[in-house]
Amino acid sequence: MALIKRLDSRSGDFARTLRNLLAFDASEDEAIERVSADILKDIQQRGDDALLDYTQRFDHVQAQSVAALEIPKSDWLAALESLPAEQRAALESAAQRVRNYHEHQRSETWTYTEADGTVLGQKVTPLDRVGLYVPGGKAAYPSSVLMNAIPAKVAGVAQVVMVTPTVNNVRNPLVLAAAAIAGVDSAWAIGGAQAVGALAYGTQTIAAVDKIVGPGNAYVASAKRRVFGTVGIDMIAGPSEILIIADGTTPPDWIAMDLFSQAEHDELAQSILLCPDADYLDQVEAAIERLLPTMPRADIIRASLGGRGALILVADLDQACAIANDIAPEHLEISTEQPELWAEKIRHAGAIFMGRFSSEALGDYCAGPNHVLPTSRTARFSSPLGVYDFQKRSSLIKVSQAGAQTLGRVAATLAHGEGLQAHAASAQYRITPKN
Repeated sequence: MALIKRLDSRSGDFARTLRNLLAFDASEDEAIERVSADILKDIQQRGDDALLDYTQRFDHVQAQSVAALEIPKSDWLAALESLPAEQRAALESAAQRVRNYHEHQRSETWTYTEADGTVLGQKVTPLDRVGLYVPGGKAAYPSSVLMNAIPAKVAGVAQVVMVTPTVNNVRNPLVLAAAAIAGVDSAWAIGGAQAVGALAYGTQTIAAVDKIVGPGNAYVASAKRRVFGTVGIDMIAGPSEILIIADGTTPPDWIAMDLFSQAEHDELAQSILLCPDADYLDQVEAAIERLLPTMPRADIIRASLGGRGALILVADLDQACAIANDIAPEHLEISTEQPELWAEKIRHAGAIFMGRFSSEALGDYCAGPNHVLPTSRTARFSSPLGVYDFQKRSSLIKVSQAGAQTLGRVAATLAHGEGLQAHAASAQYRITPKN
């Protein structure tokens, strides 16, 4: 049995086969939804007491008060100081690159003045308080701390509050070190749907936030979905994805490992290669077979490639770009000569990696752009996490006396047409009667 499916875009059932391959069942698990709903309701009603109960039940951490669950900054700094020099340097380098990139995204307030003196514009202000969810234990990702906290601080968010579960009181030093580097303001040893509830509704000890960002398990995702509207959220992410467009000039081993880089996340991750050269697809498949046994997470990679991966023969690179736009992948590698030419044809992708040296793994950690990206074809209508997600815009309107004469008549006419006489009168009151 082949490790990965082989598809041909010229086959009659290609469109249907591709759609089935892309299909991901994101239906909500009723049991998970019930549990998260009950936890959120309990947090709303009992606050600190409920948070302490769930922290003891799920994380096996006993505390006399929620205040005792705050992780002091001295612990973050100690974690940072305890890192091996090379690891600390890598974390600091990644943080600086992420910060430099996101500085370019910051929007500023602007106005313009019309001929009659009317001033119109947009006031840009940061959110006041943001909650950052960080998974704990083996699933802890310090890179996610950087990718979520740094754009918020660049945007000017005054308070970034991190929550992270510490099962059996085990705290991940890399996560704490990353919090220190990224400028997080406070951290709490809480997790799960109960932490999302605490951030969304507030408790006697923890103040509510305006937006919650960061990855989590199914219960966290369910809770984030439920509190949206009370607070903002970043997105509900699906399994990780990579799509590679190759022209056959990149070493096959490189491409095989790039496919592995997403497949090793979990069994539902998706890795797809598009190429017009059948012989090259053979070489990549051979590389997959040869390299897979060397991977520590070989079982996960095998399940991912077998279930949702594919090597697809296309007519040419133009067709590859058309298919890529239909897939709208989270990560798109264009591993070709003159990749910029093909990137011009791409309309839908979370992040585009151009050229054979631009491996997706660099984007995950240290290239600079954010690694929080739209999945499951949502790149058709959404964007990577960025500074703009932590800023909001207010319209500025300063109508001059002269402007009120013109705009008042326009508004009154439209208001009468809608049957809203008070609107019309409000506009007409500003119109100076002609002598």
